[in-house]
Amino acid sequence: MTKDELHDVAMALPGATFDVKWGADHVYSVGGKMFAATDIAGTNLGFKATDIAFEVLTETGKAMPSKYLARAKWVTIEDLAAADAAEVADWVATSHRLVSEKLPKKTRAALGLA
Repeated sequence: MTKDELHDVAMALPGATFDVKWGADHVYSVGGKMFAATDIAGTNLGFKATDIAFEVLTETGKAMPSKYLARAKWVTIEDLAAADAAEVADWVATSHRLVSEKLPKKTRAALGLA
């Protein structure tokens, strides 16, 4: 998956926003909460995974636990270009859902997620 494809997939999700943080990281959020992030070059991708996906992705070597966020079940794909675009799109959509489900009802309603 390319950086542009990732951007298109992430921004197509309801209530998604884009921001550059920490100097150069591209961060995708919903309701002010991050659901995916990549470096400026788009070479890697971090996202929140389900408990099962976290185990499968890290045990198979498709991803590694994310620095600082592994305890929250975040993983990092080191080579985004080599990753299957359909799989990545599904993982990003799942991450968006996991994060948006934790938002307050009022915020979810304002974003059209209720």
